[in-house]
Amino acid sequence: MSLLADAVRIGITGELYSGPLGTTRPTDSSTALDPAYVGLGYVSEDGVTEAHEDTVQDVIAWQNATVVRSTRTESKMTLAMTLIETKGEVLELFHPGASVEVVSAGEWKLEVPVPTTDRRQFVLDVIDGTKHLRIDIPNGEVTERGEITYANGEPIGYQVTITCYPDAAGLLATKYSDDANFGYS
Repeated sequence: MSLLADAVRIGITGELYSGPLGTTRPTDSSTALDPAYVGLGYVSEDGVTEAHEDTVQDVIAWQNATVVRSTRTESKMTLAMTLIETKGEVLELFHPGASVEVVSAGEWKLEVPVPTTDRRQFVLDVIDGTKHLRIDIPNGEVTERGEITYANGEPIGYQVTITCYPDAAGLLATKYSDDANFGYS
């Protein structure tokens, strides 16, 4: 049995970045991102949840009514989080198709339209001390939005779920890490 306490990681900090489709993608875990990527700021204490949902269809044999094969009919990867910084980039992500406009010095407005398709590239950096994990999402979109609550003593949060779409190579994401335990030893 091989138990390595040094291989246990905690997502202590990090940030989610958004950029337009076509932005130069990262190729490692720590090189500075293309300036077209914009940091989306603080995420609530619940962090970021990566989920994978698959639908599998079983093939049942006529002769003995048992499963003889299974086929994957759907596969979906998502990232879900609550962004807690109120700033233009977050508001525009939460309200697809909207844009923050200057009304006058120090005054802005956001007209909330019926949501439109707003596909982007995303990068999620997760940091545990000196260890970095970078998740590059070549094509994603906010497909679920939670409620916005305005309450005394609570941060205003923008709960979003990002669905990851495959790139030309069929990849939903690429994960890079400078952690020696990430690979094979």
